Amino acid sequence: MTGASATSLSSIFALSAEVERAALVVSVHDVAPATRPAVEEIVTELARHGVSTCSLLVVPNYHHHGCFAEDRSFVRWLQELEAKGHEIVIHGYFHERPRRNGEKLTEKLFTRFYTKDEGEFYDLGYDEAFRRISQAREEFAAAGLTPRGFIAPAWLLGASAERAATDAEMEYTTRLARVRDLRSGENYSARTLAYSVRSGWRRTTSLAWNNLLIRQLLDAPLARVSIHPPDRKHPEIWHQILRLTDRLMENRNATTYRDWIAEKRTRQRN
Repeated sequence: MTGASATSLSSIFALSAEVERAALVVSVHDVAPATRPAVEEIVTELARHGVSTCSLLVVPNYHHHGCFAEDRSFVRWLQELEAKGHEIVIHGYFHERPRRNGEKLTEKLFTRFYTKDEGEFYDLGYDEAFRRISQAREEFAAAGLTPRGFIAPAWLLGASAERAATDAEMEYTTRLARVRDLRSGENYSARTLAYSVRSGWRRTTSLAWNNLLIRQLLDAPLARVSIHPPDRKHPEIWHQILRLTDRLMENRNATTYRDWIAEKRTRQRN
């Protein structure tokens, strides 16, 4: 075998191993000017653990504190992160859902107990959902950013709002246990590690649950870790996030939702 042939063959084997290697998407939620210091720490520490690219879920007008684009330093920071391979994702618009009179028990359960009044797109009508998503796309584009995905706060995305995201030409969305290609309508099972830190019992439960859940994710084609800025403030939570991320990274490539979806489409065409 000639040297050229050997080199070519080894390249094929290397490519095959790369193709078969599973993926990990680490997403950082609730990115906004107000949360930037915590997010910067999170992204920096993840890079030290081999996660060089993340999906950054940016809220256009976090809790009505003002449009993100008004903070030029914040916009430049997002542009720099995108240039390095991180992904910018539209994450709701206000990240708030006002309480309503006469809500059913199930509505209260999802919008008040599961998430603290942040299920903005849980039952938002089509027209308003389309308006907010389209406005967000325009604001990101004007800021020189190119989001492809839309992820609802707390993963609470109603049917009408999902249709609005599709019509607004978003390419994908995610929920707690799956990723959905909005172009093809195909769903991919992919549970995410996530934490609730609002109280001591929630933190304890999250730690125990994710310790069990990691066993299911080890053999999954796509593993997900979802991080919120308050997670960084609790040492026991943060240490487990890094430990489980290290474990998942032993046999995976860190990627973004955008790139993972693009790769799935390419393979299906071939």
